[in-house]
Amino acid sequence: MKKMTSAYANKVLRKLGEDKEFWREKEQEGYLYVAALDEEPVIPDYNYEEVAKNIADIDEQIVKIKHAINVTNCLNTVPVGGEQMSIDTILVKMAQLNRRKSVLDRMRKQQPKTRINSGMYSSRKTAPEYQYINYDLDVIKKEYEQIDAIIAEMQMALDKYNQTVEFEVDI
Repeated sequence: MKKMTSAYANKVLRKLGEDKEFWREKEQEGYLYVAALDEEPVIPDYNYEEVAKNIADIDEQIVKIKHAINVTNCLNTVPVGGEQMSIDTILVKMAQLNRRKSVLDRMRKQQPKTRINSGMYSSRKTAPEYQYINYDLDVIKKEYEQIDAIIAEMQMALDKYNQTVEFEVDI
């Protein structure tokens, strides 16, 4: 068993990903070779059993670390906005709020009235068309700022949690 924080665990996962990529590339470069009939072949240094074992060992470590992160994210809570929220709930809620924030960002950037440039006017219609917003721009701006503040508060709670709370990983 090894103790680690989420921040450290994610660094370990990145390193394991790099190691796995090394072995994948070694396999990609070594499992086939081309040789002319009239030349001595240059056979790459490749051992299937070694490569497969290393990849399987890395995958097993990744599974254990990710499982430990998932368990701790479900079991631990942090205060956010006057309530206790589990880490997994914060992650889901932040994703939802970020999607909503993106919609509100587009809406808050709209002009109340915009001329639509269709390029060419048809013979029946010579007057230009305008697009109008159908909402209160101030309400949208206020809602955007509120959601942005909630996301920032959640992110700060997550950052503190990721740097300080330790959990055990069976590696």
